[in-house]
Amino acid sequence: MNFSPLEVYSEIGPLEKVLLHRPGPELEKLTPEMLERLLFDDIPFLRVARREHDEFAGVLSRSGVEVCYLEQLMAESLIDSRVRQRFLEHFLDEAGIVNLSRREMLLDFLQDFDDLELIKTLMAGVRKEEIAGLKNRSLADMVEADHPFLLEPMPNLYFTRDPFAVIGSGISLNRMKFATRNRETIFAEYIFNFHPDFRELDIPRWYSRYEESTLEGGDLLVLNEEVLAAGISERSSPEAIEKFSRRVLKYERFTTVLAFKIPARRAFMHLDTVFTMVDHDIFTIHAEIEGPLQVYSLRIAEDDELRISEERAELEEILKNYLDLEEIKLIRCADGDPINGRREQWNDGSNTLAVAPGKVVVYSRNYVTNRLLKESGVEVEVIPSSELSRGRGGPRCMTMPLIRENIESCR
Repeated sequence: MNFSPLEVYSEIGPLEKVLLHRPGPELEKLTPEMLERLLFDDIPFLRVARREHDEFAGVLSRSGVEVCYLEQLMAESLIDSRVRQRFLEHFLDEAGIVNLSRREMLLDFLQDFDDLELIKTLMAGVRKEEIAGLKNRSLADMVEADHPFLLEPMPNLYFTRDPFAVIGSGISLNRMKFATRNRETIFAEYIFNFHPDFRELDIPRWYSRYEESTLEGGDLLVLNEEVLAAGISERSSPEAIEKFSRRVLKYERFTTVLAFKIPARRAFMHLDTVFTMVDHDIFTIHAEIEGPLQVYSLRIAEDDELRISEERAELEEILKNYLDLEEIKLIRCADGDPINGRREQWNDGSNTLAVAPGKVVVYSRNYVTNRLLKESGVEVEVIPSSELSRGRGGPRCMTMPLIRENIESCR
């Protein structure tokens, strides 16, 4: 097997390389009528969201992290005209463009863009008025005259954590719960199949976007070189987690997947919105999940079969046992206060991004939780969040780590 340029065996090992997406015009193409279907609760102000995101990227760069961007990697993956045409046809298929006249007009419209502008245009969506001569071109256009888009925008793209996840030296190319987000995984598929940095390498695939069961990156955490955590959530099914676990436990160094069943609620969208790792022995958690939390352990037995057991101990004991720690500290979002805790949980107070052991990036608006982190000896890098937070995702949600330093060298 060729060397994989991907390496993530920890949530907290010093972050070396990360994938981001800078918010683009797709946010300004949101309308109130589209919010629920496109999984937004509000419309961010793009100019401010970009400024906040640029500050976030700056914090990462100043911490020694190499920042790369989804749109740039995808453009570099269109290595020749055949790959570009294949990608366009694939993208239009998954966007539901089956009307032949619409398809031809879109292809004609897109053919003159250079590769980077093409990707940005597809991400932003295409309005009907952008294509001359489309009006009343077909019965479908006349019937759907009130809908302004030929290709709908992809506003969730700045949450790069979910479409795929680097686990160990391989990737989980995910099947997303909602169709509007499943289009995002096409980019990762083409990047890992065709980008010059990856196309000649035999990078393991732990999951496929063509599976029937859904799995999302926010529900996958790498607790250490032996233990993974997975969230059974609104977005990730137990069937998907079982299939993922069989593959990654069989072919990677990991020995255990701890599956956390969390409430299927919008505020608890993914495991990382209620539980993240901050240091070797420090975690953030939303107090409301502690009582009803069920945890299952998945391991490969000597007969090569997957064994699943329900863990009967309290969360602290489970973590101490599997992570071989004498003590752990759970920092509850806003100290579990019934008002502050719910408010800061809604704004991703538990969704921290570790850039090194004991050093995290957080949103400024979650000031109660941030104070608790500092009082626990955690170094806190605070970023502005008035607009980025409107998408219901925090610093961890906005990043896809590609390389983290081996945590053992940090002890």
